[in-house]
Amino acid sequence: MAKASARHILVPSEADCNTLKKMIEGGEDFAEVAKVHSKCPSGKQGGALGEFGPGQMVREFDEVVFSGEVGKVLGPVKTQFGYHLIEITSRTD
Repeated sequence: MAKASARHILVPSEADCNTLKKMIEGGEDFAEVAKVHSKCPSGKQGGALGEFGPGQMVREFDEVVFSGEVGKVLGPVKTQFGYHLIEITSRTD
């Protein structure tokens, strides 16, 4: 069974998401940006979501986590909760 670990940043708009992605790509620490900007309670832990399997997250999130490049900041990904930046920290197939 596939498993993944990821961290994310949740914000209300695509523009916010793009701004934060530029900050991270410019050298800012993902976890620190999550602590300051994420609207998800996981932001307090740097956006860490722990390990999960397929189907445990909303579909749009799942599709990115189980097909995207590990270690790269992906997004914006729109879900019913808002816009996410996602970093897959590990994945096993």
